[in-house]
Amino acid sequence: MPAAESEADAAARLTVLEEIKSACAAAQAREAARLDELRRADEELRGVPKARQGRGLSAEVGIARKASSQKGSQYLGFARAIQHEMPHTRDALASGRLTEWRATILVRETAYLTRETREEIDRRVCADPTTLDGVGDRQLEALAKQHAYELEPQAVVDRKAKAEKDRRVSVRPAPDLMTQLSALLPMKQGISVYAALKRYADSVVGADDRSHAQIMADTLVERVTGQKSADAVPVAVNVVMSADTMLGGEKAAEVPGYGPIPASIARQLISEGFDPDSEIASTFRRLYARPSDGTLVSMDAKSRCFPAALALFVARRDRRCRVAYCNGHVEHIDHILAHRSGGPTTAENGEGLCRLHNLVKELPGWKYRRRTEFGDITVIDVITPSGREHRSTSPPAVGFRPAGESALETELAALINAA
Repeated sequence: MPAAESEADAAARLTVLEEIKSACAAAQAREAARLDELRRADEELRGVPKARQGRGLSAEVGIARKASSQKGSQYLGFARAIQHEMPHTRDALASGRLTEWRATILVRETAYLTRETREEIDRRVCADPTTLDGVGDRQLEALAKQHAYELEPQAVVDRKAKAEKDRRVSVRPAPDLMTQLSALLPMKQGISVYAALKRYADSVVGADDRSHAQIMADTLVERVTGQKSADAVPVAVNVVMSADTMLGGEKAAEVPGYGPIPASIARQLISEGFDPDSEIASTFRRLYARPSDGTLVSMDAKSRCFPAALALFVARRDRRCRVAYCNGHVEHIDHILAHRSGGPTTAENGEGLCRLHNLVKELPGWKYRRRTEFGDITVIDVITPSGREHRSTSPPAVGFRPAGESALETELAALINAA
């Protein structure tokens, strides 16, 4: 279809297209639930114990939807819930009255309840189409919680006690070379931490040119690390960069676990590491890349378990889980061709995987096959139990430039594309 001719048509199409997305999400949930049924029926015929049926299916759903194994688990749980326990939510999603995210909120906020309570909340919230008119994300979440408190208060208390065991701290990349540091804490402690930071910032704001928010952030760093200044944090940062970048080139470098950073920032991190008054110490380790495609290819070693240096090399080479679409952090280094099948403990036969995909690969029906393309490019084919193949190659080394392409040509191509 061509673009709309009028504002009214454009706005109307936005609504229709959103409803189509919801209908597609409902269809995906239906197919995921059907795959679950077919797999379990097949495994039951083959005598697989009930407790072991369906293992690895969430990873297969994730890769089929071009997502990580963690997202695949969420998709599969969502599909089971709306297909078998929440028919009104399923119908509201299929008709476009609910978005996929809002349907997910209802599934999430009722997951810990009994089936009878979940079905009742599903009926109360989604059976009448007018109930959802104009309801936003937070309002829908509050509505589901309100019904849960009313129908099953003890479950809410039990969930709180269980949730406190899941307290944790995590970090993830944010735009503009920032990071998002998150702490999942019990309500009382979380509010106390925030209140303490705010109270201190209230008392000193205006003493320098920092904003209230900046003072809170700096105070958090200073109190957690024990430093007098947020700029004096003694942390060693791993930076992967090419020799050209180190000597003044402008190809990006990379901080493992964070992602690409500008060359100037990488050089600054290294130069700061040589400050005699600093507690940060720079060290160097040479990794070697294949000239044809930039894949890291060597470091050294040989044994059953991957030695620390070789495991570090494979993790730096692969950077993320080698299963297509996953992008999870590398937690395990394993053999592509299993050691019990004669697979050597080498960089060529090693791969970096997230924890779940490394466990899944040992389940029946999962196969990992290594092959070579165009003479020297290593490819891993992941074959799922349903027979589908998914191709994966290691990313090129940071700062790699294809043979025959000069820095000037790269810059000119960028300018032309921008124009």
